[in-house]
Amino acid sequence: MEKVKVALIGAGYIANYHARGLQSTPDVEIVAVAAIPIESAKVFADKYGIKEATDDALSLVKRADIDAVVIATPNKFHAPYAIEFLKNGKDVFLEKPMAMSYEEGHLIKETAEANSQLVMVGHMWRFDTDVNYLKGIVDSGQLGKIVKTKGYGIHENWGPAGWFSQKELAGGGALADMGVHAIDTVRYLIGDPKPVKVYAKIGTYYGGYDVDDSGIVLISWDNGTESLIESGWWQPHMDGPEAATGLYGTKGYGNVFPTYLKLKMGDVPGKFDAKLPVRTEHCEQGMYTRQMEHYVASIKARTQPMPGLTEGLIILSIVDAAYKSSETGEVVNI
Repeated sequence: MEKVKVALIGAGYIANYHARGLQSTPDVEIVAVAAIPIESAKVFADKYGIKEATDDALSLVKRADIDAVVIATPNKFHAPYAIEFLKNGKDVFLEKPMAMSYEEGHLIKETAEANSQLVMVGHMWRFDTDVNYLKGIVDSGQLGKIVKTKGYGIHENWGPAGWFSQKELAGGGALADMGVHAIDTVRYLIGDPKPVKVYAKIGTYYGGYDVDDSGIVLISWDNGTESLIESGWWQPHMDGPEAATGLYGTKGYGNVFPTYLKLKMGDVPGKFDAKLPVRTEHCEQGMYTRQMEHYVASIKARTQPMPGLTEGLIILSIVDAAYKSSETGEVVNI
């Protein structure tokens, strides 16, 4: 394969990061962009020099000049679009969460496997410099056994509008939007264990929408670690940047955003700055570009991208369990 030809499905905020990432990746051509209304698709196409714009995503499924797609639509359309493209021999990148529910995600998995196509899911923090610095520390054993973690994904004094706050289109609110990042980030940092139990309290307190804007989720992992995850929109306070994770180990503590360690040198406790490059923005273009580079490399090599179906489905199983736990007031076994 000399050049990977990609279509972008969706022309919203996040699609800009994907377009820039694809255009800086060698041997990639963005063939078309599909979005509603057509004016949005045309503006996006003009911005990035894409030759074709359409308001009919499904008109692209049988195109022989398209190898793969990047789907960045409202969550409701993730599964139906992915399934159609996979059936027609296209590899698929899906923005997070990969579907509206675990059941939908499993249909995507069955279709991908039946048609020998690849699926990657947009849990982009796995490609972040700070996150991978802390993962290296964890993997080296410097923190010892990770006993517990605390992480969050929160917007202070603001929250998204439009489809994000409509249950019919998004499936969930702050947990599905922000919480999934915190969950996947900590899972990646501690070696991708499997969840065994979930307990959650989730509610709507700050707006008139029909989705959640505040949540606390407790996850028990099969490696013995316990994780606390907070999600929220319109919160009156957040502990730092809009996303952060802390790991409590038997030998020390590690934090990402801001990124530092707390370790003992002999018997003397100390705090050590990671001394990483200064971030120009919290969600930097670099991690999205590395994400697209991995997607394209996987397509060329016909190897399973990471994060993929397994990772996406595990996050969906936790989210589904959290909503169920909050409704019933009981711990949910996964």
